Amino acid sequence: MPDISELQRRLRPALLPLGALYGLALRLRRAAFESGRPTSWRPNCPVVSVGNIGWGGSGKTPLCGHILDWAEAREERAVVLTRGYGAKPGRLPLLVTPDCDPAQCGDEPLLLVRRHPLARVVVDPVRRRSGPWAYDRFDPDFVLLDDGFQHLPVRRDMDLVSLTPGDLADGWNRVCPAGTWREGASALSRATAFLIKTPADRADELLHAATQRLHRCDRPVFTFSLRPSVLTRLDGTPVPPGDGRDYALATGIADPTQAATTAGLLLGRPPRVVIPFADHHAFAAQDLARIRDLANGASVVVTAKDAVKLARTPGAEDFLVLRVEVAFGPHAAPAPFDQWFATRFDELAARYRPAAARELL
Repeated sequence: MPDISELQRRLRPALLPLGALYGLALRLRRAAFESGRPTSWRPNCPVVSVGNIGWGGSGKTPLCGHILDWAEAREERAVVLTRGYGAKPGRLPLLVTPDCDPAQCGDEPLLLVRRHPLARVVVDPVRRRSGPWAYDRFDPDFVLLDDGFQHLPVRRDMDLVSLTPGDLADGWNRVCPAGTWREGASALSRATAFLIKTPADRADELLHAATQRLHRCDRPVFTFSLRPSVLTRLDGTPVPPGDGRDYALATGIADPTQAATTAGLLLGRPPRVVIPFADHHAFAAQDLARIRDLANGASVVVTAKDAVKLARTPGAEDFLVLRVEVAFGPHAAPAPFDQWFATRFDELAARYRPAAARELL
């Protein structure tokens, strides 16, 4: 049976008009918000959005984690507003804590709060509601919108838009249902900067492609990759990776091929088998049985996003966790990303909180 991308390719002549109508509807929606009907919420601090133009797999959560690392190093207090894809919270807004059930808060919010305990991560699909709720309680130095490029009820000061190699090639300007884009290419003019997720060995090539595609936007362009940082057990205990182990990779993320490449970099060989599940898959006992059957005695490696769910699943105690970090590559910008971001953030913060007031805090 053909996959969704193959069906989109076959049906593209019929789907293109539908994509044009969908894109028009989103442009009209944005125009309504920009005119003040309906109203948007704006806190008295900088708002940074990390989003994308298409669906899934563009590295938004690792980028949010990188910004939270930056914030913690500077002692900047962050509130993260996220819809919590797949979450089923008993109440809204939900403040995520390290012991939350991932079924209630979602896997990515739980991953963020466990890696960044100083941040306040709040789940609610209605971020115009969760924003004031969190701002009043935690008095943050800035608000971070996870997957926020299309989320108009919260005004932002910085829109960081992540793109994939596919976005720059055949996927360019293919609006749903003809492709994976949520908006047309004209929407990219609203970005503050672009971050291109790329394999490290293709960074120069894709930077060139990105600057060609995006030259009319006249915005900074950065490349980044996800490089392996450490292999651990589910409890976080480090495991030496360099023993030539035979392993199977089981993962429920948008791009299992990328996870397999990253695992191979750390473990020195590709996985014997890749066992894919749907993105944000909720693992159950029968899934573990299938994983062990297909692994056929090999060690089982999972991603950090999978691990927050598998930690509650009996029988997964010996699974190993591949942890990654963001590594920035070549850029078409005045400075490397961290330096550029810090300069931009400080300019924004000065508007909200004058220097004299900051010195009193």
